[in-house]
Amino acid sequence: MRFSGLALVAAVATLSACGGGEKPAADANQAAAPAAAAAAAAAVPVGGVAAMAATGKTHEVKMVGDEKGYRFEPAELTIKVGDAVKFTVISAVPHNVAFTAVPADSRAQLQANMPEAMGDMMGKMLMAANDAYTISFAGVKPGKYEFNCTPHLANNMKGTITVQ
Repeated sequence: MRFSGLALVAAVATLSACGGGEKPAADANQAAAPAAAAAAAAAVPVGGVAAMAATGKTHEVKMVGDEKGYRFEPAELTIKVGDAVKFTVISAVPHNVAFTAVPADSRAQLQANMPEAMGDMMGKMLMAANDAYTISFAGVKPGKYEFNCTPHLANNMKGTITVQ
């Protein structure tokens, strides 16, 4: 019995030292404020350019590799500012989209509009048929945007998007 009493006293002392109970609402709000600020800061990439959703039409470009070679279909596309381009894998994976020539004053915005980018002006790798990657051209300037498929660049898999 003596041991049980000692264990009970030790347990009560330990729980009291932990503070137990709930924190006041003010403390919880103070802790949440920095977390919310950090999340908001993470939403805007370095350079202060946020992604912009497409407001126009979505155009599809197929990514193909077959007996005719590796290619984008169509390899040349004309769109309007605010449109989006959906790149869809048809065959011969992997594929991606990497921009090689972009108007200088649109570079930061286009990069921000590329979700899950693997690197500078390089979209994520698509690993299976029917995988797709959509890029918004909202907020970019008119001009020519040249791109390629990094894994098949040696096979001349290139294209151009002209934004009007």
